[in-house]
Amino acid sequence: MGHALTIGVYDGVHRGHQAVIRATQQIGSRLNVKTAVVTFEPHPAMVLRPENAPSILTELDLKLELLERCGVDTVVVVPFDDTRATETAEEFVERVVVNCLQAKAVVVGSDFHFGAGRAGNVEVLGELGKQHGFEVEGMALLPRPDGKVESVSSTAIRRALAGGEVATATRLLGRAHELRGPVVQGDQRGRTIGFPTANVAVPRHMCMPADAVYAAFYTRPDGTRHPAAVNIGKRPTFYQDAEHSLVEAHLIDFDGDLYGETAVVQFVELIRSEQRFDGIDALKEQLERDVSLAADILDRAKFDDSLTLNLNPS
Repeated sequence: MGHALTIGVYDGVHRGHQAVIRATQQIGSRLNVKTAVVTFEPHPAMVLRPENAPSILTELDLKLELLERCGVDTVVVVPFDDTRATETAEEFVERVVVNCLQAKAVVVGSDFHFGAGRAGNVEVLGELGKQHGFEVEGMALLPRPDGKVESVSSTAIRRALAGGEVATATRLLGRAHELRGPVVQGDQRGRTIGFPTANVAVPRHMCMPADAVYAAFYTRPDGTRHPAAVNIGKRPTFYQDAEHSLVEAHLIDFDGDLYGETAVVQFVELIRSEQRFDGIDALKEQLERDVSLAADILDRAKFDDSLTLNLNPS
């Protein structure tokens, strides 16, 4: 039967990616074929230039969940390694696009490159389409909803998160940026001052927002969702030279054991930057303000199980 398909890393499955998928689905409907996404694991940059590889917005499990929510019929995950890195554009098209998926149409962004040395682009793909009998459409990149010149991209989202601008990341992603990881035992200092936290162990290669305090939703494995005040940082009030930032979530109005379970933390709004306090009392006073503000923000936020987190419900 064949497929209409799109190819890319799809890190984030952001609004630009979603636009390409919708276009692919429209073409698939016209041609009466299924829709497929071809993606790569790990991110090719982690193999080609590991020292400069970008942090990752979505691990494979989340990426697959998001693609399923988008209504994609088929996802082909291409293991990217040194062998794949030397595969030419022509070899890739023949192996994956033609032999595996029997492509009838391929939709990609206008900046798409593929194959060894990034030699393949939309023009090359078009020539290969003529040889193998599939249509090719190169789509212009999606403009940002805030009117900035920069288009919607994984790079723009990483830049927003690096500045703590999680609300901007939400607008570009079309959903809240999230981190996942097991809850591990920390130093339990928060419990001793009345603000117990779940210490979420996030893989180092994941894209974390800047060190700061955020209003966020915390979802447990059973699907229950809790408002939370989340601190990302090195805890300068207690430690002078902490090596790595930690993700610590204080669940508002919750009392229970979270150790060992996998947490999903979805970031809604920046509350303040991380700072050092002169003593426990000053810290506790600020934490009380943080929790109160986080509760107000999250009470106003409308969250559902789709791709969208609407921060300004009508």
